[in-house]
Amino acid sequence: MTDPFFYLTMATAGLAATAIVASAALVGWRGWLQLKAQELAAHASPAEPGLAVPNAGARIEIADLKERIRKLEAIAAGVDL
Repeated sequence: MTDPFFYLTMATAGLAATAIVASAALVGWRGWLQLKAQELAAHASPAEPGLAVPNAGARIEIADLKERIRKLEAIAAGVDL
């Protein structure tokens, strides 16, 4: 087992294996980052603006504004609430 070519071969094989694993991990990482970027882009700007669903806080705020408008219209029309 004192053959220098054996140790050189094992070191080269280990280095090659490490390079292959690192390369595969890098490709996977870049793919994951690209997927997350696409998810963020899709979430930030929906394909059709009419299909966007507002969150619950926005719905409550819109309902509150509609109620205020109804009250102001009633006051302007002279209706007693």
